[in-house]
Amino acid sequence: MNLPANFSLLAAMVFLAGGCTTTLPTMNSNFQNYTLDYNTPVNPPLQASLEKIDADLRAKYGLTTEQTDVGLFDLQTLRLAMVRPDHEEYAASVAKIGILLAYFQLHPAAATNLDALTRHELGLMVRPSSDEMATKFAKQMGLKEIQQVLDAYHFYDASRGGGLWMGKYYGKGGERIGDPVCDHSHAATVRQLLRYYIMLEQGKLVSPAASKTMLEIFARPDIPADDIKFVKGLAGRDLQIIRKWGSWEDWLHDTAIITGPGRKYILVALTHHPRGDEYLVELAGAVDDLMIRTAQAKQAR
Repeated sequence: MNLPANFSLLAAMVFLAGGCTTTLPTMNSNFQNYTLDYNTPVNPPLQASLEKIDADLRAKYGLTTEQTDVGLFDLQTLRLAMVRPDHEEYAASVAKIGILLAYFQLHPAAATNLDALTRHELGLMVRPSSDEMATKFAKQMGLKEIQQVLDAYHFYDASRGGGLWMGKYYGKGGERIGDPVCDHSHAATVRQLLRYYIMLEQGKLVSPAASKTMLEIFARPDIPADDIKFVKGLAGRDLQIIRKWGSWEDWLHDTAIITGPGRKYILVALTHHPRGDEYLVELAGAVDDLMIRTAQAKQAR
């Protein structure tokens, strides 16, 4: 499947500070053929920068090396950096992206013929993270059927530490299927979250049309984004953000595709600490500053 390099930019704007006009970056011509797997190397300079940011913020907020997992992928240069990419965490609401994928996989006609009510309700599940809507759609399909879709895309591999797992309806009680690695009802790893967003950008989740519609749902301007975590950390910047966050007890996460002048990248961070949200707020700003410096250095050459 050959898609335009700026495929995802067909999606609606999620977040744009101050009413400015964002100059959208040019995508790498090799992006459509890029594959993130367990052998994909990191970019040493970017890896060192991400590790330093992570270490500095952990020291500031009292998190240990066992309490953060971080991933960064530069969509323009195809540079990758990851900290504990295959360490599985309880995913909280981040796993709702699995429900979204399964819905389009099991309802292929929805890619080009999605009614307005369903589009809105899927948006409520993704953006303000409605448990009610997540459970409604999950029950329509079934937990095993949703996980079969995730497994078909190799988003979960017990032999590699786990991955994306959707094993419980949201809310109290009900059916529960724990994942084989950690017995989480909802689970995620940095590597598989990066893969999800990369494939979404490439138009490789279900079909190009379905990927486009999914991106539009992530970006619905009529449903306000929650001003927490990454969005809070990037407030006031000329950016577009497509994201899915999750919170439960001390599991505090955010995941996003971030676009600004001269930069476009995927940032994923999973934390398990009471001060995880503070870490996420500062992480977003520090990483964006890093990507701005990279873009400026590239322009100077």
